[in-house]
Amino acid sequence: MTLDAKLLRLIERHDELGAAMSHQAGLSSDDIVRLSKEYADLTPIVETIGELRGVTAEIAELDSLIETESDPEMRSLAGGERNALAKKIPALEHRVKLHLLPRDEADAKNAILELRAGTGGEEAALFAADLFRMYQRYAEIHGWKVEILHTAETGLGGIREAIVSISGRDVFARLKFESGVHRVQRVPETETGGRIHTSAATVAVLPEAEEIDIRIDDKDLRIDIFRASGPGGQSVNTTDSAVRITHLPTGIVVSQQDEKSQHKNKAKAMRVLRARIYDAERAAQDAERAADRRGQVGSGDRSERIRTYNFPQGRVSDHRINLTLYKLDKVLSGEALDEIIEALITDDQATLLAAINP
Repeated sequence: MTLDAKLLRLIERHDELGAAMSHQAGLSSDDIVRLSKEYADLTPIVETIGELRGVTAEIAELDSLIETESDPEMRSLAGGERNALAKKIPALEHRVKLHLLPRDEADAKNAILELRAGTGGEEAALFAADLFRMYQRYAEIHGWKVEILHTAETGLGGIREAIVSISGRDVFARLKFESGVHRVQRVPETETGGRIHTSAATVAVLPEAEEIDIRIDDKDLRIDIFRASGPGGQSVNTTDSAVRITHLPTGIVVSQQDEKSQHKNKAKAMRVLRARIYDAERAAQDAERAADRRGQVGSGDRSERIRTYNFPQGRVSDHRINLTLYKLDKVLSGEALDEIIEALITDDQATLLAAINP
């Protein structure tokens, strides 16, 4: 199918959906929701196609005027207007192509963000806490809701592990490129010799799966109940409220003990388990595509070093796209994180466009 034929088919489908929704007789509520979503998804590209066609039609009219007009001044005015319109064409065509890129179905989902201190001891835990605050502030800037599912803190203000749910518009689409190893280079506060240390923290961003996305049979789960423990192994609850859920087919294990209620701990653990299973299934399905794109925006593998935060130089470097910003403070405050994320999204789109237009 040619590009023009594909665009025409999209417009026709958009019209069909609009007509179907205006005459809803015989449609179930599920049908209406499904058709409304498809209509909303198609609306941006149809509007862009309409804008492109409008500009193209105006250029054709001006070409005709230039060819037939005898007044030199009128031809000059028409020529200037035509040139201005012609400059809009490449950007509009690019927007149409971006709309045609294969959509990641998970992009519109909320996200489960898992953050763990890596190599570097207490300094790594302090860095993990810095990243945790960065993502909290970034979420606030975008008006997203952050729900803490689990945290394991150190005595010096660091974080060994944190799991949070972040909900809002296009959360996973913007955060998915954060998965990987984040490295920090700085002089620790506890270091008397003033030597620069290198530490790391690992970030995993998973699309939060709904029950409709992942069906989990009770027979596939082993659920263990135990007494929650705090630092050093001391009991923090007097009841057996902590929950460990093992998904037998995949071997994925999730533990939750932050709540005093066994029921709440189980509900939180199931949210994380569902996200991890969904992420594993997506990874298996995308393995071939990820291999083809490795070295472009990276595989998204959590073992991959993606970014370095260098405190002495005040810089942040993203190694996947060779981007360096000398605004470390603003990145860690969440203000400038979008500059990195937008660059990663643009690079990803360029890679996908190259794949469909070799």
